[in-house]
Amino acid sequence: MKTNIIITSAGQRVSLVKAFQKELQKKYPHSKVIALDRCPELSAACQVADGFYKICSVTDDHYVSELLQICKKENVGMIIPTIDTELRILSESKPIFQAEKIHLIISDEKFIKQCRDKRELNHFFSEYNIRFPRPVDKHQPSFPLFIKPFDGSLSKDIFIIREASELTDFHIGQPKFMFMEYIDPDHYKEYTVDCYYNRKNQLSCAVPRQRIAVRSGEIHKGVTDKNSIMDYLKTKISTIPGAIGCITFQLFYNKDNQDIIAIEINPRFGGGYPLSYEAGANYPKMLIEEYFEDKAIHYTDDWEDRLLMLRYDAEVLVRNYE
Repeated sequence: MKTNIIITSAGQRVSLVKAFQKELQKKYPHSKVIALDRCPELSAACQVADGFYKICSVTDDHYVSELLQICKKENVGMIIPTIDTELRILSESKPIFQAEKIHLIISDEKFIKQCRDKRELNHFFSEYNIRFPRPVDKHQPSFPLFIKPFDGSLSKDIFIIREASELTDFHIGQPKFMFMEYIDPDHYKEYTVDCYYNRKNQLSCAVPRQRIAVRSGEIHKGVTDKNSIMDYLKTKISTIPGAIGCITFQLFYNKDNQDIIAIEINPRFGGGYPLSYEAGANYPKMLIEEYFEDKAIHYTDDWEDRLLMLRYDAEVLVRNYE
C-alpha cells in the first residue's frame, strides 16, 4: 500500500509537516512526508520534511504532470494542498490521481469555485441561511464600510473606509472590489474555525479559535474557544456536498447576543491549524485512518478549550548551503 504523503507549496509550514510526520510514523514507521516547493532550498518546511522536490508553478501547464511523476516515483498515497491558487487546478485534476490510487485531499470543483469567488460564496451563505456582511452600494455608500476583492487572499487589498473623504476613484473604479458593511471589532471578535469533513461530506470536528493578533493575514496569537459557534455550524452545515478534509471558516462572533457573521471559507488547511492540532483536533490522524485504513470518522469535540498559542520566529539552519 502507498502510504507516503506529499504536502504541496510547503513554504514555512513546518508545524504542519511535523504533525503529519508524527502521526504517519505512529501508523507506518517507514513512510515519509515529502514537501514540494518552487524554491525548496529556501523553504523551512522542505528542510524538516523527510524529502523534498522542486516543482514548477501551479499555473504552469506541466504542474499536474510533474506532481503525478513525483507521486509515482515516491510511492505517494496522499496529497495535501495548502494554498488557494492550487485548489481549482487540483480539483479539476482529481480523476487523474484517483486513477493511480492517490488520495488527493481536496473538495470538489463547485465548492472550491464558490469559496474562491466571494460573490458566489455569499450565495452559498444565503442558501444555508448564514448571515454575511450586508453589501453596500458603492455609488450610494453608507459609512463606515469595508472593501475587499472578490478573489483575494492573505488579507491583500482590504480597506476600511470610515468617511466619505477616504473613498477615492481608485476604490470605486476597481471591478474586483466588493463593498460591504463594516463589522465593529468592539462588539464582534474574529474567529477561524478549523473543520474536518469526512468522505461523506459530514462535519466531523469544529474548533473555533479566536484571532487575537494577525500577521500577514495569518493568526499570530490565538486561543481555542468551545462556544455556540460549534452548535451553530452543526445545525447549519452538518453536511456540505463536495466538502472534503480540513475546511476553515472565518467569521465574526458576538458573545453577548450569540450573533454570527460569516465572511470566508477556505477549503484547505489554514495557517493557524497547528493550534487546533495541539489542542487535540488531530486531522492528520483522521486523514490517515480514513483514507489509508478505511475507518469511519465520526463527530468529536474532544479537544482542549482555552489553549493559547503565541507564535514567534524560529530558525531552520542548513549546513554547507551553496
